Amino acid sequence: MKNKRFVFRISGLLLLSFTLCRQSEGQNRLILHPELAKDTIQKEIYGHFAEHLGRCIYGGIYVGENSPIPNIRGFRTDVIQALKDMDIPVLRWPGGCFADTYHWKDGIGPRAERPSIINVHWGGVTEDNSFGTHEFLDFCELIGAEPYVNINVGSGLVREASEWVEYITSENDSPMTRLRLQNGRDKPWNVKYFGIGNETWGCGGNMSPEYYADVYRQFASFCFGADYLIASGANAGDARWTEVLMEKTQYHQWMTQGLSLHYYTVPGESWSQKGSAIQFNEKDWHATLKKTLRMEQLIIKHSEIMDKFDPDRNVGLIVDEWGNWHDVEPGTNPGFLYQQNTLRDAMTAAVNLNIFNRHCERVKMANIAQMVNVLQAVILTRDDQLVLTPTYYVFKMYRIHQGALMIPVTVESEDYILDGDTIPSMHASASSKDGVVNITLCNLNPGKPISVEIEYSELDFIPADGSIIHGETMNDHNDFGQPEALNIQPFALPQPIRSPYVIELPAKSVVLVRLTVGG
Repeated sequence: MKNKRFVFRISGLLLLSFTLCRQSEGQNRLILHPELAKDTIQKEIYGHFAEHLGRCIYGGIYVGENSPIPNIRGFRTDVIQALKDMDIPVLRWPGGCFADTYHWKDGIGPRAERPSIINVHWGGVTEDNSFGTHEFLDFCELIGAEPYVNINVGSGLVREASEWVEYITSENDSPMTRLRLQNGRDKPWNVKYFGIGNETWGCGGNMSPEYYADVYRQFASFCFGADYLIASGANAGDARWTEVLMEKTQYHQWMTQGLSLHYYTVPGESWSQKGSAIQFNEKDWHATLKKTLRMEQLIIKHSEIMDKFDPDRNVGLIVDEWGNWHDVEPGTNPGFLYQQNTLRDAMTAAVNLNIFNRHCERVKMANIAQMVNVLQAVILTRDDQLVLTPTYYVFKMYRIHQGALMIPVTVESEDYILDGDTIPSMHASASSKDGVVNITLCNLNPGKPISVEIEYSELDFIPADGSIIHGETMNDHNDFGQPEALNIQPFALPQPIRSPYVIELPAKSVVLVRLTVGG
């Protein structure tokens, strides 16, 4: 037997939160520990990201009032309904790299009078600024999501940032609130989340952590009216960035509520050879999942650093860019980052969400990149057509975890070995809400079903219902003009028995089991 055990901190005490035991042969077990449950899975962990990139905003979210595509004030009706059905809790905008070239006053006032800019980061196309602050916040109200506004630090000024926050949040009479009224909005918007810069170690200014920490404190000092400020955090495993930011802001925690982390799963050998989103084999499947599982190691690593300076966990870890990054689809603009979405993407989304659930004591928000037509999108559009991707259905299935009490788990999983490389076959997380235990499980092995034994203390439980996302092949995906190949289907559960409870997970499947617990 090969055992790997992880023990995480809960409120400064060394307690079991999640244990993974990998075994080459034998029983797969999921042991729930309700006696250790104390942390809530914040709904914002299920957040999304919309950048002025490719067809995410224009054509994806916004088509204009005069479009023949059905719309509400220019916003696609079909996209609005799909996002409401998915219960999207928070949406980040306007970037991404675009945020640090975005000057917010270009995007207010009569649309015909708004100046254009060149989108230097994404395809060199002209940005006409017809989708700006009012449009974004109107869209958030339509879909019922909290806005998360990312402020320009790379090419912006402190005064510009301060005035934007005032324009959005202030009720007082001032030049900015009178400008807002002139543009048709009397009352302020209810905006809680503001990010101070994006990827300041790269496209947001190529700064050192020491320099950015000082810049952050300067900007944060003048963002009056912002309740939750998020600092631009590390690129993947850059521990030093987190160390410096936490150290230089530890005595200013009143101005720092969150620290971001960005990590993309790049399946291929390099950023220049990422691999196709659709044309891949089992080796690519296995490699993608192995790289996705690294997210847990990164969260542990950065959380340990944050714990040194913030043992009470007042500062949230905000994973506001994550997802699979494949090569663009053939024949599309390489700067638009348009890619298809298969069962493999559904599996990696489920694994990431399980990880965020299990680390909800520190992870307070996450935003998949991106919402429509870009990278690991939940929605694809083409003219008046709309496709809901396999990733969309994972988010819809997993929404039951939003606001639920996280139940720590022990996972004992057999190995999934390919060409001598090993990952666990099973991945899972659990929560409880309204008298129901919600268990989400993944069988990462595309060629073998597995039997899983679920143990839940000494209680009896009655299956409430089950559902599954499962395809015939690893490459299954939903496409325009075709019947859906992947969505959520009912999953038949065996008759209720006393714990332990045994279920069969089909190969390459994502499964939700909901149990009503009784003594």
